[in-house]
Amino acid sequence: MGSLWHGFADMGAVTDNGPFVITRGEGVRIYDDVGHEYLDATAGLWFTNVGHGRREIAEAVAGQLSSIAHFSNFGDYSNDTLEALAERVAAMAPAAGAKVMFTSGGSDAVDTAVKLARRYWTEQGLPGKRIIVSRTKAYHGMHVGGTALAGIPLNREGYGPDFVPDTERIDWDDAKALLGLIERVGAENIAAFIAEPIIGAGGIYLPPEGYLREVRDICRDHDVLFIADEVVTGYGRIGHRHWFASTRFELDPDIITSAKGLTSGYVPMGAMIAAPHVAEPFFAGGTWWRHGYTYGGHAGAAAAAMANFDIIEREGLLDEATRLEGDLQRAFAPLADLDSVAEVRTGLGAVTAVQLADPSDAPAAVLRLRTLGVAGRAAGLGALQVSPSFVMTTDEVDTLAERFADALG
Repeated sequence: MGSLWHGFADMGAVTDNGPFVITRGEGVRIYDDVGHEYLDATAGLWFTNVGHGRREIAEAVAGQLSSIAHFSNFGDYSNDTLEALAERVAAMAPAAGAKVMFTSGGSDAVDTAVKLARRYWTEQGLPGKRIIVSRTKAYHGMHVGGTALAGIPLNREGYGPDFVPDTERIDWDDAKALLGLIERVGAENIAAFIAEPIIGAGGIYLPPEGYLREVRDICRDHDVLFIADEVVTGYGRIGHRHWFASTRFELDPDIITSAKGLTSGYVPMGAMIAAPHVAEPFFAGGTWWRHGYTYGGHAGAAAAAMANFDIIEREGLLDEATRLEGDLQRAFAPLADLDSVAEVRTGLGAVTAVQLADPSDAPAAVLRLRTLGVAGRAAGLGALQVSPSFVMTTDEVDTLAERFADALG
């Protein structure tokens, strides 16, 4: 103990107090190193859609690793499991004929999308289209590109003002702000607009009515690529039997970034999904896109994803995510009446935020939840995240909400 550097942590506090060590998980519960049980309020970190302890996925990965663990898919190399997964993901995507590039995770997928957007316009003879537009409150991973696009100021702090040139941010909930930026800097200079259908790490903010379609139409009208960052919402979390929020909202994105629910977190993996017209210049022959990752399309991860999708389809977990949308709204909305709660953001997908009236109380609230048998986290400025696995029952949602009420009341 003591050598591990945790992500997003005050390591002095972790060193003084010790880590919270998880040793196993089963369904929607996790267990620490002294045997205490906790309801997992966040599905790990948005990802354990099918729940913990799925032996079927572990066995699929073990079988793949014992056959061929991985081999680079650079050039013409591939493997049969990865080919099957690409076809399966492409069939889920909103655009028929989509192309899929696999990555090691969501941050990789975002950087891939940003590079593709700029390179696409170069192939179209418009190399001046370089600006990538993001939004306040946005989180797009922690690689260089995603950090530069972050709408959470603290995540950009300390790296210099021009961490990545040619990036702009607009207000997260104002479609007209995008139009204003386009008019100010010129569409001939803008490559893409990137948006999370539901803002995740920035505080769990649901899109205003009609907002997503409006920004999508603005992008289409001005030849700006629309990137839907579905690292959080992809693979079922949006509910209503949709694999992607882009389908539910009829966004017809040019590029989708995804990860998390792709394997339910059993093995790291992400994917960038490109609409046919974006991929076409690179599939026509004679053009190399010099981009890729050593572990992108890892065969063991592909096996995990295939088994994960098998479980979701066999057990009807897209329907369960829809049920959770209603359960979470019913159980958590009343918490808005507590003096310590400013508002509850809920009612869209298997996602809820309990916004504290005093954001500085969030770390202590997370610890109070832990003493009541809930493993949770804070997002944005004082929002407690609720994003359970799709296998959480209605009774377990009620128990989770009761424990939140106890911790906050």
